[in-house]
Amino acid sequence: MQRTVLITGGASGLGAATVEAVAESGGTPVVLDMKPPQGDFPYRRVNLADSTATAQAVVELAEEAGGLDAVFTAAGADACGKLGDVPADEWEQVVKVNLLGTAAVVRAALPYLERSRGTVVTCASTLGLKAVSDATAYCASKFGIVGFTRALAAELAGRVGVTMLVPGGMRTAFFDGRPDQYKPAPDAKLNDPRDVARTVLFALDQKPGCEVREMVVCCSEETSWP
Repeated sequence: MQRTVLITGGASGLGAATVEAVAESGGTPVVLDMKPPQGDFPYRRVNLADSTATAQAVVELAEEAGGLDAVFTAAGADACGKLGDVPADEWEQVVKVNLLGTAAVVRAALPYLERSRGTVVTCASTLGLKAVSDATAYCASKFGIVGFTRALAAELAGRVGVTMLVPGGMRTAFFDGRPDQYKPAPDAKLNDPRDVARTVLFALDQKPGCEVREMVVCCSEETSWP
């Protein structure tokens, strides 16, 4: 299917896997990230914590592409540790990128998606439904994504499709650079992000008016779900 899909975090992890999946399906991925994606795809470097710059980048990519058919907000950040041990600016950066960045992207993309009767797929987490210690910033941001997406679905019903993806752990660089105590165990059961990307395409493939509202996609032995 030919479509233009804006993907945040498209240079790595689930975002990069979705860029590849969209391109292989005949679509055109356009990317927001701090680093360029692999492949010759339209791209803007932006820090999603900056809502103004994010909105401008969305509009620039949409105008260059002649519109948008979908948005997938895959970008994410984390700051592990006890609340009192994580510096305030690092804690707040997680919420800005994960939650406020998602809202900024969707807000800027809405006029284009309304014209195309397109679809938004947000990226929550199993830790947006089940809270754990040493992850207050991440859980707060992902619980926020859950509320934001459910409210957005009610607000845009009949105009723009809204799907919430709730992924479990995946084999990506997201865990790199963390202290060992915050990395998955060597025998942890993690999904391949390419498999999760296919579920994003499934949501995007639904006809207008037929929507996958929410989907949990995790390894069958995922420890954070249920």
